Amino acid sequence: MKRRRFISQASLSTLALGVLSPKLTSGAPMVPHNKRTRPVIISTWKHGLEANAEAWRIMEEGGSVVDMVEKGVKVVEADPDNLSVGIGGLPDREGQVTLDASIMGPDGNCGSVTYLQHIKHPITVARAVMEETPHVMLTGQGALEYALSLGMEKENLLTPKAEAAWKEWLKESQYKPIINVENHDTIGLLAMDTNGDIAGSCTTSGLAYKMNGRVGDSPIIGSGLYVDNEIGGAVCTGLGEEVIKSVGAFLAVELMRNGASPEDACEEVIKRIMKKSPHFKDFQVGIIALNKAGEVGSHAIHPWFNYALHTEQDNVLIDSSSTLK
Repeated sequence: MKRRRFISQASLSTLALGVLSPKLTSGAPMVPHNKRTRPVIISTWKHGLEANAEAWRIMEEGGSVVDMVEKGVKVVEADPDNLSVGIGGLPDREGQVTLDASIMGPDGNCGSVTYLQHIKHPITVARAVMEETPHVMLTGQGALEYALSLGMEKENLLTPKAEAAWKEWLKESQYKPIINVENHDTIGLLAMDTNGDIAGSCTTSGLAYKMNGRVGDSPIIGSGLYVDNEIGGAVCTGLGEEVIKSVGAFLAVELMRNGASPEDACEEVIKRIMKKSPHFKDFQVGIIALNKAGEVGSHAIHPWFNYALHTEQDNVLIDSSSTLK
């Protein structure tokens, strides 16, 4: 078989040799949103630069678009310094690290896992669910047993850094999302290959200090991730409960199906989310989208959401537009 770093000052790991070096930009993207291009990779947050670089490398070595979206986000899952994805992710209020992930290919097939413990690469398990089982989603103990059957090894995902943060949280046990602070989120990645085929992936350790058993939007096809190879794809990031209520990713793709640009579709999704919740000032949601023409877009409730964009020209970090300023 065969979460984004919310802290903008965080350092980047060295990228693989032979891959375009990332450049950061806070203005207009070096590749305009409306420029038609392929191949193209777009992913959430600063750690998306590393994920993009790996996905691009996989493409150059002849990998499929599904290989690109799986292996790209695995770089972030394996980073113990990232507190919102994979090993090192912040735990639930009981101190348990539980992971969610989903993947979707250009053929419309999809797979996901929820509440997976002890396995640092939930995206690989989600891909196996998609390709090797008759199911779309496995959860909890069943997902773990399936991962072990694939030859994956159990690991302690609670790193000293995450454990220290959890113990500090226990002093007050205040349960609420903090806008643009790394206590809830994901990395989502969308890729279009040279053939114009689109795939997507999404992986997270979820809301930090959540109730035991909580699952967010990331592994729910249509909420955190959705791809229609005839139209495009979208990935959401932020407070998953609010994304689920609007089925955010699916909504964005349907808006593009009806003629909206990726940017306009993302903005409309955020407007719908804000309309449903009177407390939108207290949480962040961001969304990225890619259409069949290779155009990209993004939008968020609050400022400071950014995304990584990789084309043949460069690999850049771009500040997203937002409804609130």
